[in-house]
Amino acid sequence: MRVLVTGHQGYLGTVMVPVLMARGHTVHGLDTGWFADCVLGPAPQDPPGTVADLRDISLDQVTGFDAVIHLAALSNDPLGALNPGITHDINHHASVRLARLAKEAGVRRFLYASTCSVYGAAGNGLVDESAPLRPLTPYAESKVRVEDDLVELADADFAPVFLRNATAFGFSPRLRADIVLNNLAGHAVLDGVVKVLSDGTPWRPLVHAADIAEAFAVCLEAPLPAIHCRAYNIGTEANNRTVAEIAHAVAEVVPGSEVLITGESGADPRSYRVDFGAARRELGFEARWTVAEGAAQLVHEYTAHGLTAGGFSERFVRLARLRHLGESGAVDAALRRVRIGA
Repeated sequence: MRVLVTGHQGYLGTVMVPVLMARGHTVHGLDTGWFADCVLGPAPQDPPGTVADLRDISLDQVTGFDAVIHLAALSNDPLGALNPGITHDINHHASVRLARLAKEAGVRRFLYASTCSVYGAAGNGLVDESAPLRPLTPYAESKVRVEDDLVELADADFAPVFLRNATAFGFSPRLRADIVLNNLAGHAVLDGVVKVLSDGTPWRPLVHAADIAEAFAVCLEAPLPAIHCRAYNIGTEANNRTVAEIAHAVAEVVPGSEVLITGESGADPRSYRVDFGAARRELGFEARWTVAEGAAQLVHEYTAHGLTAGGFSERFVRLARLRHLGESGAVDAALRRVRIGA
């Protein structure tokens, strides 16, 4: 298939594009380029792509594709809270506009990167795709709204599917340090302390970036009736872990490191365990990476490529990177690019 991938120069897109191309798909990217140079290790080889703001996409930019994989977004809860209005403009309104244009252009498949954060504070029981959605942040709320609006757009010729990804982890050449396992592993390597800024009891479902890439490839190639207007949780029950368990998994692969649980409360009310059975039963997809394997991979790559404290806290943290772009004049207050090449 000919596939448009938005956010192809992001953390997930950089891992996903080679997977799609290895399976014989022709990929074209679309990205603002904000994080294109946020690279640890050798620079990745990008597919042909377009530099564009998601809010400014035109019909011709989505014409000629069999599918759109939509990853581009303000990509986590703290970043979304930076400016809720801009979060909804980009994550919600621009995403739905992209879908409308794709439908008008005759694109049949629209694969949307949603999130398990839509379940919010769901307690200790496993939640499946039929569970009530309780978004607690602008980021999660924007994802729910997009899902609702795409349902309204769906018809016999336009098949959206919502991949509710668990919290991602694992190495990508375009690293993110602001997601839980990646963050804890970085602190273990740099400081020797795996610091948890809570009591460690909240539940988090985790999934490796490579498993997310595989899930999107499976949905891209699945029969249309299997994905039409469906939501799938992407991850594995084995990786439903408390934050404290994640921290101890990291400490086990960094000799001499220690876990420090500060006991702070109220910073993040999310806690949820997720049932991932539907994707196994209906799509034949099964996430394979464990938390321990991901921690070991991250520690190896951080060490091999010389991770520094400055890069870890600035270049690879989305909120810090956008603040830098703003302070340098590369983007304005609305997060629109002021000059190319920043």
